[in-house]
Amino acid sequence: MVSTTTLLLLADGFLYWTLKEKLEVTRYAMLASKIELFRLLLRQHPAKADVLANEVEHEASESHPLKYYIRVLDEKGCVLLETPGMKDLPPVSLFPTPVRAAIKPLDSIERKVWRNRSLLLVSVQAPVGAAGAETRTLQMALDVSTGSALLADYRNRLLIVLGLGMIFAAVVGVWVARKGMRPLVEITKTTQRISASRLHERIVASQWPAELADLAAALDSMLNRLEDSFKRLTQLSADLAHELRTPINNLRGEAEVALARGRTPEEYQHLLASSLEEYERLSRMIDGLLFLARADNPKAAVERVRFDVQKEIEAVREFYEALAAEQQVEVICEGNAPLTADPLLFRRAVSNLLSNALRHTPAKGSVTIIGRALNDQTVEVSVRDTGSGIAPEHLPRIFDRFYRADQSHFQPPHGTGLGLAIVQSIMRLHGGTASIQSVPGRGTTVTLRFPAGVTASPADKMTKM
Repeated sequence: MVSTTTLLLLADGFLYWTLKEKLEVTRYAMLASKIELFRLLLRQHPAKADVLANEVEHEASESHPLKYYIRVLDEKGCVLLETPGMKDLPPVSLFPTPVRAAIKPLDSIERKVWRNRSLLLVSVQAPVGAAGAETRTLQMALDVSTGSALLADYRNRLLIVLGLGMIFAAVVGVWVARKGMRPLVEITKTTQRISASRLHERIVASQWPAELADLAAALDSMLNRLEDSFKRLTQLSADLAHELRTPINNLRGEAEVALARGRTPEEYQHLLASSLEEYERLSRMIDGLLFLARADNPKAAVERVRFDVQKEIEAVREFYEALAAEQQVEVICEGNAPLTADPLLFRRAVSNLLSNALRHTPAKGSVTIIGRALNDQTVEVSVRDTGSGIAPEHLPRIFDRFYRADQSHFQPPHGTGLGLAIVQSIMRLHGGTASIQSVPGRGTTVTLRFPAGVTASPADKMTKM
C-alpha cells in the first residue's frame, strides 16, 4: 500500500511538473519571438507605422490561446500604441524596468496577479531604424490565467487519479494478501488439527506458488517421519510392556508358589536359580535398550582403530565354541581384511549375529562367517547359517526392536528381541549398512558392510577395553 501510494505520487508529480515546464517553455518562447518581431519591425520598417500598428492593435488582440498585449512608449514614456484591452492591465509604472537590447529580456520577466488575472510582464528597449537614433520601449504582458487554470484542473485530476489509485491499490492489496495468505491459513488449520491421534493429516498443496508448495511438501515429509516415529514408539512401548510382563509374571508366579507352603532347601535353591535366569534376561534387555538409546544420540561417536577382521571373528567364534559344540553346529570362519572401526562394537555385532544363527540352526548344521574387502572403500562381513530361515513378509521389519517373525523360534529362553536392532545401530554409528536375505527351510544370511576407513598411524587413538 505505501509503495503503491509512493509510486502514484511520484508519477503524478512528474506528470504535473512536465506539463508545467512545457507551458513555461512555450510562454517564454512566445514572449521571446514577439519581442524579436517588434524589434525587427522598429529597426527595419520605422517609417511604416501602419505595419507596427496592425501588429500591435490587431494581431495581438486576436492571439489565441496565449493572449498577449503590447504597449509602445516613446523616449519620454508617452504611449504611442497599445493593444486594445491594455488599459485593464497594470499601468506603465508597474511594469518592470526596461532592459537594453544587448541584455536577454527573458531574464527580467516578472509575474503579477492583476484583478484576478495571472500575467507575465516584461519591458525591453528597441532602437528605431538602422542607425538607432531613437529608442522605443516595448511593454509586453502575457495572460497566463488560462494556463494556470489548466494546471489547476490538471492537478485536481491527478489528485482524483491518486485517490482512486490508492483505493484501487488498497482493494487489490487486500485481495492479493488474502489470496497469498490462504495457503498459510490452510497450513495453520491443518497443523491445528494434528494431534497424537491424527498424525495422518496432510497438507494438500494444489495450485500453490512454488515456494509454498515446497514448504507444504517439506511439512508433509516431516509429518510422515513423525507418524512413522510415533508408530514405532507406540509399537516399542507395547512390545516393551509385553517383554517385561513375561519375566515379571514368571518371577511373581514362582514367588507365589514358593510362599504357598513350606519348601525344602533343594526346592528353594531351584526356585532361586530359575529366578536368576529371569533377572539375567531383564538385565540383558535393559542393557540392550540403554545401548540403543545411546546409539540413537546424534552426538554418539565411536573410537576407531585399525584391526584384522579375521582375528576379531576368530575371537567371537572361540567364545561360542562350547555352545556350538553342544548344539552340534559347525562354525566356519573365512576370509581376511583390514578394517578401521570400533573393535568392541564390531565384536558385539558379529556376536549377536552368531548367537541368533546358533539358536535357529538345527544339529548337524553350520554357520559360516566371511570377512572380505570388496574394494578400497568397503569391507563386507556376512554370517550365513543353514537354519530354518525367515518368511519374506517378515524381512522388512526384522531389524525392528522386539520384532519376532516366529514366536516358536524367536522366543528362546535367552533371547530379548533386541539383537538385530543393536546390530543395525552399530552399523549406523559406523556409517555402514546391514541387510538380510533368507529362504525358509534353507537358511539366512546377514551382511554387514563397513566403510573400510584409512590406514591408522601409530598415533591413532586406541579403544579402551
